Amino acid sequence: MLAPRELEKSPLFRDISYEEYRRMLPCFQAVGRSYQADELIYDFADAQQDDVGVIERGAAALIRIDEEGVATVMEELGPGGVFGRNLAFAGSAGDSLEVVCRTPCEVLFIDYPHILRRCESACAYHSTLVQNMLRLMADKAQALSERIDVLSRRSIREKLLCYFRQLAARAGGSSFTLPFSLSVLADYIATDRSAMMRELKRLREEGVVCSEGRRFTLL
Repeated sequence: MLAPRELEKSPLFRDISYEEYRRMLPCFQAVGRSYQADELIYDFADAQQDDVGVIERGAAALIRIDEEGVATVMEELGPGGVFGRNLAFAGSAGDSLEVVCRTPCEVLFIDYPHILRRCESACAYHSTLVQNMLRLMADKAQALSERIDVLSRRSIREKLLCYFRQLAARAGGSSFTLPFSLSVLADYIATDRSAMMRELKRLREEGVVCSEGRRFTLL
């Protein structure tokens, strides 16, 4: 079960109180499970898995593996993060999608058909949850579009600047904070970390960006 503070971070439970959240779990046949670091949480190829997963504790990653076995991190998932077959978008034939633990995790699984089924009690929070689910699908579609924009760039420099401009636009200015570490950034733009660090150094030396830790500014 999510703690009150973690509940506030989860887009799936937006505008749902903690008491409503506790009451809805039995209604949606929610089940909690624990996982160890590097353990597989969710295989999108498994037709039997039709649940929506919510990270309660720990950190995980949504990873795409192409036909050649190359893994690309599609999304980092922390407490409140949501995943599921109905929230993902199909890649090329032969690609696979998995959610894997980065650290030990506790995950809440909610039965997806129960979310869509008409609530016999006509609970207001049930309608709110469905609205949140639809909004979440739209947000993930937007995030996927932005990710494709980054990955379609040919050079490491172009990928970095494309992603930095996206973050700056979200922040409403020229300064922004990376949402994850530089190692994860390399995974996100699908490039070698050492090569990415060399390019970042060049961008600083040329006066294109300045940075302190994870705080960056486009100049």
